[in-house]
Amino acid sequence: MAEARDLVARGVREITLLGQNVNAYHGAGEGGDWGLARLLRAMAGIEGLARLRYTTSHPNDMEDDLIAAHGDLPQLMPYLHLPVQSGSDRILKAMNRKHTAADYLRLVARIRKARPDILLSSDFILGFPGETEADFRATMALIAEVGFGAAFSFRYSARPGTPAAEKSPVPAEVADARLQELQALITSQQRAAQDAMVGRAVDVLYEKAGRLPGQMVGKSQHLHAVHVMDPQGRAGEIVRVRITAAVTNSLAGERVAGAGMPPGGDPGRAISGVVPQ
Repeated sequence: MAEARDLVARGVREITLLGQNVNAYHGAGEGGDWGLARLLRAMAGIEGLARLRYTTSHPNDMEDDLIAAHGDLPQLMPYLHLPVQSGSDRILKAMNRKHTAADYLRLVARIRKARPDILLSSDFILGFPGETEADFRATMALIAEVGFGAAFSFRYSARPGTPAAEKSPVPAEVADARLQELQALITSQQRAAQDAMVGRAVDVLYEKAGRLPGQMVGKSQHLHAVHVMDPQGRAGEIVRVRITAAVTNSLAGERVAGAGMPPGGDPGRAISGVVPQ
């Protein structure tokens, strides 16, 4: 909390709580043990702090109060990276993930009930030792059901000392073909999510000048990169922008007339910070 207050005093507008499994966070705070939800609620009370995010999460540590925080805190942005790795229960067990595909789908439904406009991203590993075509199809079915706004996907690589490293790998050409098919589906979902933003007004935190004269680049609430022709724009402003176009990895928009930076700090100072846990 002291670090967060100091960042905001120096002009930071957005803070990301960062950890390998950050939603398992517990720390000694005022009044006893604090979980991540209590920490987020306390940070949301810091005057001048406009945005909060956290990453990376584990499905098993999405507790009730953290899910509720997504609906309660306007400062907590509607974006959540929630890795699942596979849609096959057999592979999830081999990965020692301690949750099933059905558990994950139920969790997603609860999160979306708390925050209907949340955008989800995930991680996937293809070609885990023993993965069959049926296992892969289960993963594809889960992706189709959830509908992700983004994902990170990789072909399995052995880690010395792990049980999986002692097993026979899936042939490289099979794993590569599966990875390409999965990435094509994720890309189509990502593009659909971006296309759905066209015509909508979003809040963009300007981070820097763009490549074109008079252009500003920033992030929307959903972590989309947004380019805006705004010669008067300044890093640190949060402005209302109407999205006019979606391209491969970003959105284009125009500043809504009269929309400017909310109170709280010099827009020329630092605008984002990361607090590792």
